[in-house]
Amino acid sequence: MIPVSDPPHAGFGPDTLVDENRLEELIIEAQMALPVELPELANRCAAALGLHTAQIYLVDLQQRLLVPLDESAEPLPVDRSSAGWAYRTVFPRVAEADQDLIVWMPLVDGAERLGVLAVGTASLDGVRMRRSRMLAHLFAMLITSKRAYSDWLAARTHTATMRLPAEMLRAFLPPHTIGSSRCVSTAVLEPAYDVAGDAFEHSVVKNALHTMILDAMGHDLTAGLTTSVAMAAARNARRAGGDLADVVGSVDQALAQWLPDQFCTGVLCRLDAETGVLRWVNCGHPPPLLIRAERVLAGALDSAAQLPIGLPGLLAPAARQVHETTLEPGDCVLLYTDGVVEARDADGAEFGLDRFTDFIIRSHAAGQRPAEVLRLLVHAILDYQRNQLRDDATILLFEWRPQNE
Repeated sequence: MIPVSDPPHAGFGPDTLVDENRLEELIIEAQMALPVELPELANRCAAALGLHTAQIYLVDLQQRLLVPLDESAEPLPVDRSSAGWAYRTVFPRVAEADQDLIVWMPLVDGAERLGVLAVGTASLDGVRMRRSRMLAHLFAMLITSKRAYSDWLAARTHTATMRLPAEMLRAFLPPHTIGSSRCVSTAVLEPAYDVAGDAFEHSVVKNALHTMILDAMGHDLTAGLTTSVAMAAARNARRAGGDLADVVGSVDQALAQWLPDQFCTGVLCRLDAETGVLRWVNCGHPPPLLIRAERVLAGALDSAAQLPIGLPGLLAPAARQVHETTLEPGDCVLLYTDGVVEARDADGAEFGLDRFTDFIIRSHAAGQRPAEVLRLLVHAILDYQRNQLRDDATILLFEWRPQNE
């Protein structure tokens, strides 16, 4: 089992010719295919490209398993398999299987890891490697387009029954990871099937990255409704062209109008991905953390206390105070809810802020991608509390990296 880059380029011989008409037919068919038909379609596309087989695996909600869309096959562990290695590193890996080679190709939509594609082939050269990659790109796009309306795809990636508040809230959440060549934002949220009061949001508007983390009062359907209204109000303001002050003002007004007995704490940020200028508003929430050169800059993003979002009447501020700083290339900003650092072990000891930041710094220094850093971290927090969180735990990390252009 070895990681691979493209083998040396090979010329097109008789065994590498493609029937372009047949391939075009399959791509057209894919647009109308039902999600449940994707496994069989993947095999036919593989055959049209001179490959033997292709099997789709999607990562489960907690990123512990890679679940095959073929319901007769078994899931594979993310942490102890060649498939998992390809998922974790976003890099192909080759393994031997019976008479074939299996090329494990990551399935990625932009910066979001979806799963892996297992491509079976009798031999491997530059042509077959490129075709395997093309096939992975095609099915990543198909899965992304179809999962928005497919309960079957959602069900395949669930390993437990989801409670109603979590089902409602997750319908509002964006992808776990978004990004471009200049910046990436990634988030995790636990407990996966029972969350209610926490939420995260990130979006790109031209050259600006908008991020938000929320922690609503309570842990029930009303708490989930509070954060859902907050996210909708933020999106509404952004899409109308509002700046950061307009966005937080819109969320304040929406909660005061529609849920006057509810409020939430939160941090809202706007990063200019060209200049590195970061603007943020902290509404009664733990302050963001700035990590630079593998250390936390203590107090760098602290700010004067402001009231939580949605407090009505005389308590509501006339205008929120917006703070500003300029990041340096490679800087990471962490937003988190208090359930992260307040997780306790069997003896009552807190996970704590130092352990939290040290884990991120060490993982980042080891070369882990931001999404993988948070996957490992949230599993460490769950293990620390024996998989029984007392409160929602949500983490959002974004990184400015203009040098990657």
